[in-house]
Amino acid sequence: MANAQERPSVGLVLSGGGAKGSAHIGVLKVLEKNRIPVDYVTGTSIGSYVGGMYALGYTATEIEDIMLNSPWAEGYSDTIPREDLSFRDKQHRDKFNIPINIGYKDGGLAAPSGLLRGQTMSQLLRDSTDLVEQFGDFDDLAIPFRAVATDLTTSHAVILTKGSIVKAMQASATVPGALQPAEIDGKLLVDGGISNNMPIDVIKAMGADVVIAIDIGSPLASKEELDSTIAVLEQLSTILTMATTQHQKTLLVEGDVLIRPAIDDMSTTDFEIMPQALEAGRIAGEAALPMLAHLGVSEKEYQQYQADKKQIKNRLVNQVNRPATQIVFVNDSKVSERLLREELNLKEGEVITKEALEAGVKRLYSLNKFERVDAEFEDTEEGRILTINTHAKSWGPNYFDVGFNWEDDFTLDSAITLSLAYTMGELTNNGGEWRNEVQLGYEKRISTEFYQPFSKDQDYYGRVHYEYEIKDWDFYDGNEREYELKNALHQFAVGVGYNYSHAGLIELGAVGEAGTLSNRAVTQIDLDYKSKGGYFMATFDTLNSISFPTEGQRLTFKASVRDEEYKGAIIEDSGELSWHYEADWKGALKLGNHAIVGKIELATVDVDREFTLHVSELGGFLNLSGYHKGALAGAHKAFGALIYQYDLGRDVLLSDVPLYLGTSFEGGNVWVNRDNVDLDDLIYAGSLYLGTDTSWGPAALGMGFTDTGEQAFYLFIGKNF
Repeated sequence: MANAQERPSVGLVLSGGGAKGSAHIGVLKVLEKNRIPVDYVTGTSIGSYVGGMYALGYTATEIEDIMLNSPWAEGYSDTIPREDLSFRDKQHRDKFNIPINIGYKDGGLAAPSGLLRGQTMSQLLRDSTDLVEQFGDFDDLAIPFRAVATDLTTSHAVILTKGSIVKAMQASATVPGALQPAEIDGKLLVDGGISNNMPIDVIKAMGADVVIAIDIGSPLASKEELDSTIAVLEQLSTILTMATTQHQKTLLVEGDVLIRPAIDDMSTTDFEIMPQALEAGRIAGEAALPMLAHLGVSEKEYQQYQADKKQIKNRLVNQVNRPATQIVFVNDSKVSERLLREELNLKEGEVITKEALEAGVKRLYSLNKFERVDAEFEDTEEGRILTINTHAKSWGPNYFDVGFNWEDDFTLDSAITLSLAYTMGELTNNGGEWRNEVQLGYEKRISTEFYQPFSKDQDYYGRVHYEYEIKDWDFYDGNEREYELKNALHQFAVGVGYNYSHAGLIELGAVGEAGTLSNRAVTQIDLDYKSKGGYFMATFDTLNSISFPTEGQRLTFKASVRDEEYKGAIIEDSGELSWHYEADWKGALKLGNHAIVGKIELATVDVDREFTLHVSELGGFLNLSGYHKGALAGAHKAFGALIYQYDLGRDVLLSDVPLYLGTSFEGGNVWVNRDNVDLDDLIYAGSLYLGTDTSWGPAALGMGFTDTGEQAFYLFIGKNF
């Protein structure tokens, strides 16, 4: 924008300060109200975001509306929502609930360079800029703009003058260690606050005659506040940013204005304080008016200034309504471009809205193959070019996973298990995987599986699976444990399937089993068994949580045919085929901070045997609460539950972590023989519980009771139910 010749040019410097960045908006509103034009703008960290938006031509009120209504807290989580994962990945995450990102690469352990990869944050920034052109000179914006970042390898400040404004904003605000460094022009960039938190020298180099600098940096903590490792680390960070700020302040000369809002007691990470910070900025801006008033222009001049800005903004934003003539993939992974195009689901020749782009990028990221998925536009005479950058996980393609759960009903043995997995990925051109698992504790298991997609789009697949498991099989009389058998089982399965969507699959396969039941306290003769047969399985799962869902549903149907053979102890039974049918459904409906969850479980078999291992069980939390886990067992099962849960955490405690207060009404039973199935035998139960669902899995404390007088207390940590 050309500066008016009859007035000094004004440069605006916006410092970093996290959530306190809304204070910048308060000052901007004062400048606009008093007709003070801004000719240059530069910023660091959150200052680069506010400054970048202002440079694009947004007014202070528009930035306020966008910034205060954006879910910034979500930007600090890159976890793919469960409902967006493929069915196979849903099963894997449910089992391995400890969120670690550790892999094996180049002969050693590997991990990402930040706790977060910045995927969600880049989406928020992309939405804010309304998909404007991502390549270009920042001097061509409505207000010439510079963002400041830090070169991680040299510690020197890097002035970003062109390219992707979203990348520039994100690089400038990338907290080292918390967010993965941004890579621009071959440099690894992090938060500019380390090298220059208030870039007055940059605005002067741009040509500003008068500088308005807004300082929202954090003050040093007192001795009494330095009572933890985190506090000390934060103090070190503050020392670094304060040192750069103090140096920059020495560059201010007579006529320049320094504004320091009253934000010292506000948090840099709590985005709930943004309205208060904005008000503090407005108050500070008005207090500085005696030093700013001479920079104001007439109403006519300011209207022309605004009109010039709007013209440039419209030129940028109007490009959004042009069709995309090309969709280009820069694919830094082994995932096929065919699959990428299919999941992106955007077409050349059509106008791409930010809603459609967000949904497409989300689908790509939910493939769970990428560290980052970025989208950028370039505007040409022919139309828009959309470039999709997919970055493979830098710590892959071989990954470790960990799961832990603890289940206790305060009367029987605690059930504690630790699960470990190692997955070798991208073994074939179509994305073959070899996964090995070990489970220790209450149930011991080792397994190995090779999973092979048959095509580039990975819709069809085959798998070969083997596992060896040792577990106790408890036998109950009512709700009292009588004795237990040790079950050692080998299982081998081969299946082929079709992933008809992210939500589910259909699979057909064959399975063989061989094992031994033993309890030397009961009998010296072991019971050996074998079975072979086939199965058909169909699944559908859109639950947003396996244990405490508030939306979605899960449906599983499985039909199995088995030829079972038992030999030893007092049982001799073999040679008869039997069909087993199982159907489970779980669904949830959200009503504000309330949720209604339903469960139905049915199982039956066409042939009643003298003895079978393939029984259905009831008992345990929300599975006929009041009984111990697996206390009721039989070949035929009917069970239903209606569960109500209230999110006390978000509604009353105003926490980001849910705390569910719930109750259930349940009914069901199992029968050994088909002739004995009678719905008049249903047992009715209920429960009261307090639980939470975190990235580390669910945790719950509850009690259950039945109409037959049984009752039990339950404690779960990391255990799905």
